[in-house]
Amino acid sequence: MPDKSSFLKGPRIAPDPISKGYDVVRLVDETFLAYNAGRLHDACHLFTKKMLDSGVTVGMSLTGAMTPAGIGRSCIVPLMRAGFVDWIISTGANLYHDAHFSLNLALHRGSPFLDDTVLREEGVVRIYDILFDYRVLLETDAFFRRILEDEAFQRPMSTAEFHYLVGGFLKEREKALGIETPCVLSAAHEAGVPIFTSSPGDSSIGMNVAAMALRDSKFRFDVSADVNQTAAIVWDAKRRGGKSAVMIVGGGSPKNFMLQTEPQIQEVLGLPERGHDYFLQVTDARPDTGGLSGATPAEAVSWGKVDPSQLPDTVVVYTDGTIALPVLTSYALSTVKPRELKRLYDGLSALHAELRKTYLATLG
Repeated sequence: MPDKSSFLKGPRIAPDPISKGYDVVRLVDETFLAYNAGRLHDACHLFTKKMLDSGVTVGMSLTGAMTPAGIGRSCIVPLMRAGFVDWIISTGANLYHDAHFSLNLALHRGSPFLDDTVLREEGVVRIYDILFDYRVLLETDAFFRRILEDEAFQRPMSTAEFHYLVGGFLKEREKALGIETPCVLSAAHEAGVPIFTSSPGDSSIGMNVAAMALRDSKFRFDVSADVNQTAAIVWDAKRRGGKSAVMIVGGGSPKNFMLQTEPQIQEVLGLPERGHDYFLQVTDARPDTGGLSGATPAEAVSWGKVDPSQLPDTVVVYTDGTIALPVLTSYALSTVKPRELKRLYDGLSALHAELRKTYLATLG
């Protein structure tokens, strides 16, 4: 037998006892050693040591009711401001509920073990253990319908442009109400971070857009522009010699919309590409059900979504995003200096035009 198997060359598991004053960096590096704590350790290192290199463009996809739990204010806003997230694909629901904070509408900690019939009678809405007054929905709906009457919205546009404009209005509300911590859309407006929604009709924002359509509003979501603009972001990052990283919180439609940028480039537009370079996902979904939320980065290789040579630089953490994202955010802010903002929104039209030019050139 060999003196020591090559499989036994990893660091020994022999942590010191946790003591008073342990910070997040020590906790991750010294005590997150196995199982999903080990994967969160790996995710923190992948994010900070490779994904946050200056030449990497980082996209985040966001699913689930993250923002009502405060994840927008506590994690996503600081990540954008530090230049650690360059573009986002989110469910409309996350953006709608995050707007409550900018409108000074309260959400409260509660219990998941309540009688929902009583809550309905008392006008209280529940998201698991988050509770808020039904009037929060009505006032937020009214805000969106009111701004959709503005002249700026009287035309078709991508969801990125729509969210940029909404972020400007929310920023003004925050200023008027004296709210110092911005919501996600307001912070993205300031930082030039484009935010897309893969299913714009599937949220209360989309519902209010639909209501305005009944009133002959000229506003429409241009979903084809979304597909091409997201692909253009990835294509530009790669053609300039940089890399593309995806940080996926949850799964679902935003995950697919983030990853399909590579098949759009390769399969549909016929441009030479190999896939995203770095893949980090936090999910509680199993892969064996065939659902995309649990689809592994290895499976994504077969679609051309992930560069096969980069599989060692992929991490899946099987846990709740409300646990992993605060840890990942704190670790990154504690160990990496802020990056220069890429402000991708500012040049989005130019990126789209360049992709179109390149594609049309292949047609002869």
